[in-house]
Amino acid sequence: MNPNLKAMIQLLDDSDEEVVQHIEDQIRLQGVELIPHLEKEWESSGLNPVLQQKIEGLIHELQFELMKNRLQNWKETGGMDLVEGMWIVATYRYPDLSLAEIKETLDQLYYEVWPHIRENLHPIDQIKVLNSVFFDQLKFGANTKNFHAINNSFINVVLENRKGNPISLCVIYLYIAQKLGFQVFGVNLPNLFVLTYKHEAIQFYINVFNRGLIFNTVDIDNYLAQLNLPQNESYYQPCSPIEIVRRVFRNLTMAYEKAGELERKEEVEQLIRVLD
Repeated sequence: MNPNLKAMIQLLDDSDEEVVQHIEDQIRLQGVELIPHLEKEWESSGLNPVLQQKIEGLIHELQFELMKNRLQNWKETGGMDLVEGMWIVATYRYPDLSLAEIKETLDQLYYEVWPHIRENLHPIDQIKVLNSVFFDQLKFGANTKNFHAINNSFINVVLENRKGNPISLCVIYLYIAQKLGFQVFGVNLPNLFVLTYKHEAIQFYINVFNRGLIFNTVDIDNYLAQLNLPQNESYYQPCSPIEIVRRVFRNLTMAYEKAGELERKEEVEQLIRVLD
C-alpha cells in the first residue's frame, strides 16, 4: 500500500474533527478502489476500535454507492435479468457475493428438476411435478417461524437455508420454471407474492409459499374481497423484474424497521427511489 495512503487512513481517529472530515472526504473521492486497502487496514487495527469503526463506516459508504450504481445501471439497461436484480439486493448485506455463483447454484437446481419433467403433460400437471421436486426433494419451504427475517430477502441465504418468504421462494421457483420453458411469471398480489402460468388460453396461479398450491381468478376475486380491495388488473397479470425487485426492497424496509435498524431502512428507501 502507498505509505501516504496508509498514513491518511491512520489519521481517521485523529482528535481534530476537521482533519478526520478532510481524510474521509479524500477517501470518498477516491471511491471503491480504496475498499481493499481499507479492509487491509481494518484487519491490522484490531487494538484500535475507534479506527476500526471509522473504517467500517467508510467501507459501507463506498460499497453502498457501488451498489446504487449497479442498480441504476441494471434499471437503465432494461432490468430484465431478475437474478441479477436479486443479486444486487443481496450485495447490500453481502457485498462480496458473486453473481456467477448464484446463477450456478440456480442452474444446479434446474438440473435436479429437469429429469423429472415429461413432455406432452398438461401445464397444471407439469407444475405439480415441479412442485413435487421443489418442495419434497429439494426441501424448499416457507419460513413461517421467522416471516419478517431480514435474510428472507437475500437470495443467497434462501438458496442455502431452503427457507424464505413468498417473493424469495417465487424468484427461485420462477427461474427453474422459465428455464424449463414454462410460461410462468410473477404477480404482485397485495400482501402475497404469487406466480401465474399464462400461455395462450391457459392461465392459472401458483402460491409457492403454500407448497405450490394451484388456484384461479375466482380465488383472487375472493382474496381481494376479504381484504376489502377493489379488483385491479395488476393483481391478475404478470409484473416486471423491476417491480419484483422493488417489492423485495419494500419487504426489506419493513424487516429493518421491525429489527429497529432505522439507518438501514433509510438506505433501502434510497434504493427504492433509484427504481422509481
